[in-house]
Amino acid sequence: MTHDTTLPFHEGSSGAPQVRRFRLVVLEGPQGKSGTTWQSEGDRCSIGYHPSNDLVIEDPTVSRFHCEITIDGAGARCRDLDSKNGTTVDGVSVFDARLRDGSLLRLGKVTLRYEQANEQNRLPVSERLSFGTMVGKSVSLRTSFALMERAAGTDFTVLIEGESGTGKGEAAEAIHAASARRDRRLLVVDCGAIPENLLESELFGHEKGAFTGADQKRIGAFEEASGGTIFLDEIGELSLDLQPKLLRVLENGEIRRVGSNTYKPVDVRVIAATNRDLRAEVNAGRFRHDLYFRLAVVKIPLPPLRQRPEDIPIIVESILASIRVDPKLMEPLKKPEFLSTLSRHAWPGNVRELRNHIERCLVFHEPLPEGEAPESSTEAAPIDVSLTYAEARRRALDDFERRYAQALVQAHKGKVSDAAKAADVTRVHLYRLLRRHGIRAKD
Repeated sequence: MTHDTTLPFHEGSSGAPQVRRFRLVVLEGPQGKSGTTWQSEGDRCSIGYHPSNDLVIEDPTVSRFHCEITIDGAGARCRDLDSKNGTTVDGVSVFDARLRDGSLLRLGKVTLRYEQANEQNRLPVSERLSFGTMVGKSVSLRTSFALMERAAGTDFTVLIEGESGTGKGEAAEAIHAASARRDRRLLVVDCGAIPENLLESELFGHEKGAFTGADQKRIGAFEEASGGTIFLDEIGELSLDLQPKLLRVLENGEIRRVGSNTYKPVDVRVIAATNRDLRAEVNAGRFRHDLYFRLAVVKIPLPPLRQRPEDIPIIVESILASIRVDPKLMEPLKKPEFLSTLSRHAWPGNVRELRNHIERCLVFHEPLPEGEAPESSTEAAPIDVSLTYAEARRRALDDFERRYAQALVQAHKGKVSDAAKAADVTRVHLYRLLRRHGIRAKD
């Protein structure tokens, strides 16, 4: 059996996923580097002057992290990482562009040629189709599963990267649950949801009298999670003032409470997540490069749903299995024509948006085109027709969200872990819901 080598992904004779190999040839560059060829071993190549890049180019016109080439289901693409002098492909300045065989890339004063090879690279993918609550059969997600499996077997710091709604919180929970710390606490801190002036105290704690309003000593998240795992969500939002303090924790395993002169050792495994590319943040001076390297010991990218539509049927099946409703209501949502419609949607909100859509379909007892909802036939609050449809719908959903979350935590006496389990959502998701609506809980 032969394979079409123009396809970016396929299964080799052993059944293992493979990706087409590519080369980068330096046409113009630093002295002595012209003619140098770099060859891929996987599905991506990071280019820049920092030694951690796959292709290192020591030239003053090339940024620390200049650009990245990746192979996905549609072929090769080049993405600029907010470099100082930009990236051009075939003479056109680009942020994100497709490459063809022979494309010329210009990075500052350096010129590279992209070449497709006939050989294939074998991708390290997991055999499993699920990890924790995450499910999927695509090569890209199973590659992430393989990294998650390795991360769970170590105590190293993990950085999870992905767009909003791709499942970064679920990935963190799954890694913790599969690790040696599974019987200890997983504590979540959303760095983007806590005001900057309060985040240091939230992370490291404070002494009595450390600042106005500090009428008693407070234990911070790192101490509270001792022996377990702390999940720092949206780490890209961390201010430059706090970054060196987090770096000290990662390097020395010790924290200092606000208002204290002494350091206290802590035993905590750190998992961080971001919807930004921190390499671009480093280039822009908004994130410390030394902290980035301490966080990205194990880096796990989560692919957006639009890049893996083959996962939608299995995700829908998983969502339906987690919802307790009449099985007859689910049948229309399992039909191939409905799943095909879902696969054609872009899903900018990723898996979270897909789940919300499936739940709306169950509420209205029929498969709905994405973004649509019929009028309810039941009695409801009066409709304010002075509002636009979008605003009226947003207010109705916000009201339901607030009332449901409030009733949920009250039913479970403020215990977030118990409430999240009963609602079949992650603690990370429920924490965000509570913060969004100003609802207080115990943990």
